[in-house]
Amino acid sequence: MSDLLNQLNDAQREAASTTEGPVMIIAGAGSGKTRTLTYRIAHLLEKGVDPFSILALTFTNKAAGEMKERIIKLVGSEARNIWMGTFHSVFARLLRADGHRLGYTSSFTIYDTDDQKSAIKQIVKQLNLDPKTYKPSTVISRISMAKCNLISPKDYAETPDIYQTDIDAKRPAMGQIYQMYDQRLHNSNAMDFDDLLFNMNILLRDFPDVLLKYQERFQYVMVDEYQDTNYAQYLIAKKLAARNQNICVVGDDAQSIYAFRGANIQNIFNFQRDYPQMQLFRLEQNYRSTKAIVGAANSIIDHNRDQIKKELWCDNADGRPIQLIRAIDERDEANRVADSIQTLRLGENADYRDFAILYRQNSLSRSIEDVLRRASIPYRIYQGISFYGRREVKDVLAYMRLVVNPHDDECLTRAISYPPRGIGQTTLDRIRVAAADNDISLWTVMENLPNFGLGLNSGLAQRITEFVYMIKRFEAQVPTTDAFTLGKQIVLASGILKALREDDEPDSADRLENIEELLNGIQEFCENADEELPSTTPDAPAADGQPTLHTLDEFLQQVLLYTSEDKDKDKDADRVSLMTIHAAKGLEFPYVYVVGMEEQLFPSFMASSRAELEEERRLFYVAVTRAEQQVTLSYALSRYHNGQQTGGEVSRFIEEIDPNYIDMPRQAPRAMPRDIWDRLGGKLTSPARATRTATPPRGPAVPNTPAEINAIMPGMKVQHAKFGIGKVLGVEGAADSRKATVFFEGVGQKQLLLKFAKLSIVEP
Repeated sequence: MSDLLNQLNDAQREAASTTEGPVMIIAGAGSGKTRTLTYRIAHLLEKGVDPFSILALTFTNKAAGEMKERIIKLVGSEARNIWMGTFHSVFARLLRADGHRLGYTSSFTIYDTDDQKSAIKQIVKQLNLDPKTYKPSTVISRISMAKCNLISPKDYAETPDIYQTDIDAKRPAMGQIYQMYDQRLHNSNAMDFDDLLFNMNILLRDFPDVLLKYQERFQYVMVDEYQDTNYAQYLIAKKLAARNQNICVVGDDAQSIYAFRGANIQNIFNFQRDYPQMQLFRLEQNYRSTKAIVGAANSIIDHNRDQIKKELWCDNADGRPIQLIRAIDERDEANRVADSIQTLRLGENADYRDFAILYRQNSLSRSIEDVLRRASIPYRIYQGISFYGRREVKDVLAYMRLVVNPHDDECLTRAISYPPRGIGQTTLDRIRVAAADNDISLWTVMENLPNFGLGLNSGLAQRITEFVYMIKRFEAQVPTTDAFTLGKQIVLASGILKALREDDEPDSADRLENIEELLNGIQEFCENADEELPSTTPDAPAADGQPTLHTLDEFLQQVLLYTSEDKDKDKDADRVSLMTIHAAKGLEFPYVYVVGMEEQLFPSFMASSRAELEEERRLFYVAVTRAEQQVTLSYALSRYHNGQQTGGEVSRFIEEIDPNYIDMPRQAPRAMPRDIWDRLGGKLTSPARATRTATPPRGPAVPNTPAEINAIMPGMKVQHAKFGIGKVLGVEGAADSRKATVFFEGVGQKQLLLKFAKLSIVEP
């Protein structure tokens, strides 16, 4: 056994050293999955395996980058030649090499969600369909599901069950939209993210020589997060590994939470059926969390029937049991969470960045954000708008993408429209009609204006010709100019900088800084691109003594696959993280709060089958196992829903936790206590009960006068409109920041900002 593997525990070492044949590694939360996979690859290289023959597929670019850096530190720079990256980034590379077999050039564009929505809107308009019925997000989701299951537009149109489903949903034109969208992508020499997998499957299916080439190249195939693979990903991995059978999949069925994106948990359940001779290894020692958290997690997932059995354990401290917050409503819940964060932060000498607040649905963040702002607790919404998703950055990228691929209709429309250059929507519509009538791209029409009789005046035709000339001039420089030099020239020539400098919007300076940051990113790429994925032709000799030229098309190939990762300049700032539980997967924090733990919210009211309920439970398992030191769960006895205040029931998931691992109140009623019902006027509705008339939402608080604020002193009895009678325990601060700590019977201790609390003195 090598010294390298001696750094692993027994279970990790056994998994990492078994390199031949099919292997499945079931890795519990916090059990060192990445470490094991890293050392397994390093062990292969140490044995003399050619790094070019190793394919490691991950689900995030960040995971791939960090893993490769670790391997380089273990075995040296030769590890840079490993084929490691996301399914999309790796197969984008392969399609650029062999996509010509499917009718694409190597400079094809990758459409992001905004590009897709724009294309769908144009098609819906062209077909005179109701945009409310055929919403872009709905259409895109439907097409995505089809592609993930390898259903082509032709198959879609010819399958009666699919058509009937669309009829039932009152969207009978869905198949026609799919066909037109697919044709539009081909005409634009473009693929969306799902096409990268769909077309890779077609390539391997229809061209046996291509399949054989990659089977011989990739002697060892490894797939991380195997429980999250969809059918298209599953089939690609299976085809590539079919010749050598050296496939290793790593994952955890207990963390399969992406069915809504097409992930199929059956892939990991059926691995043994696909490979009867496979070897199974379980990583069960948790290094992340306390014993209380690990014990709670085990008791949660034990309620699922469909699972690969394992038992997490750890040698860490016992830790505190899971804490439970029972709140009156969402505002009370948010206040209690904020108070808890402040108490823990001071008592544990923690930073704000140590805290995460997780929720099942985005709407639950509103009340949390309101309270955090008022309490001056800094926070950030995790995975909000990415750097590459910001308007000004997308404007610049549209020009760059158009230079690389002029036939990209979506980029052309965006670029020619901003900054304004006297080419209006009416003109674009004429060009678009001509392109549709002739089944060609907008660019082809603009290159050949006189041939289409569009009836444009000479000035308008001249402006279009000048735009075409500008793009062509830059296009000619792509093969011979480095990405940074050409990118800077494009930014200057586009007129975007001039437009922003003349814009009087308050965020114009920030937008200019973001463009500068984009150029910095291009320069960084030019300096470090050699450390990315190996070439598709690894045996091609390099020119002696010549520095590698990294061109704009290479930069765009990378950046368009990183758009889901937030390049936020203050991502490491000291802020509380707010995010959905789905977004939290793969992250960890010392202190985790899970809010909205109520029936209908979590588990979601959409979970109508056992399989869906079990996925909800896996999602809860993921939430709990993000924590290192403490988990706090909260639920509200009432919550506004669709403008009505509704009574809530505590989530069944809380009741499923082993009582040894949670501080459960002696009585945790599922229904609202009578005194709270009466206090709120007895006018609540419940999603599980008959609807009643709801009380109107509370308006903004009217501030106390300075005299009323200064009159409140410790020892007084006061009345609060919501919390009832309470005793003032202490007062601090002055003027607008004066606060009182008040104990309310049946509610507990609250800290209130007197300017807004509207306390009335009952007894001085």
